[in-house]
Amino acid sequence: MKKSMILCDTNIFIEIFRKNFLIRSELNKIGYDNIVISDVVKAELFFGARDKVDLQKIAKSIEHFPVLSIQFEISKIAVDFVEKYCLSQKLNLPDALIAATAVYYGIELFTLNEKDFRFIPELQLYRIQI
Repeated sequence: MKKSMILCDTNIFIEIFRKNFLIRSELNKIGYDNIVISDVVKAELFFGARDKVDLQKIAKSIEHFPVLSIQFEISKIAVDFVEKYCLSQKLNLPDALIAATAVYYGIELFTLNEKDFRFIPELQLYRIQI
């Protein structure tokens, strides 16, 4: 039985780079073949690079994960989320695009910053299986 895809937020990869055992263990449970990233996560990871060598390491470490591109429909969902939640919840555009990607594809989002997303009723958050 194939597991569902899980969209990983930027902070999940940051924790992998920091060698966080709990996150690595959880990704092993999910199965690396079931993990996807979005264009926004990829861009945020590149933006966080300290230098060219670091950028190349990041690119190499994520090259095997399928990337979900921003579709027209995703953009529309994200703009709707920003309109609804930018004032009350301080939702920013990158997080809105990541959430919209998960909603559009009907997949769970694995993030360590649930407070940034939990107010979006259409979004399913992945919870660590203890």
